[in-house]
Amino acid sequence: MTDASPAAATGARYGHTNLIARDWRLLANFYERLFGCVPVPPERNYGGSDLERGTGVPGAALRGIHLRLPGHGADGPTLEIYTYDREAASPPPAANRPGWGHIAFAVDDVAQAREAVVNGGGGAVGEVVTLETADGRRVTWCYVADPEGNIVELQSWAPR
Repeated sequence: MTDASPAAATGARYGHTNLIARDWRLLANFYERLFGCVPVPPERNYGGSDLERGTGVPGAALRGIHLRLPGHGADGPTLEIYTYDREAASPPPAANRPGWGHIAFAVDDVAQAREAVVNGGGGAVGEVVTLETADGRRVTWCYVADPEGNIVELQSWAPR
């Protein structure tokens, strides 16, 4: 009997998460101010047949930027924020919708960070709660939303 499972992708490592925005500059500024993300120049401005073929979007054209996520050094992963010239309709974000649900940031003080997000143009989604995990650790967390309604988790783990 042979193992029929497919081979793993050789050399795989996490690269970036893409966020499609109505206004990429507004969201980039929000993530820079609130979470310390750092722009990775240059700004991107793509269009043409290669982008159309790669995205499967006829007439695709987009602009945006990559932001280095905090806490992982100069070669760490990025948040890629793009705005397409034409956008598809989308339902409002919901924490329980199948697909990518949220991005999370570890913070020192969840309540303070929640207040900063709300005061910085975002919104509250849920309350600040503390849960005990299956392995006995405690995490304080909440969901907030960026200015376009994308869900962001704020979390702080208690020391072991």
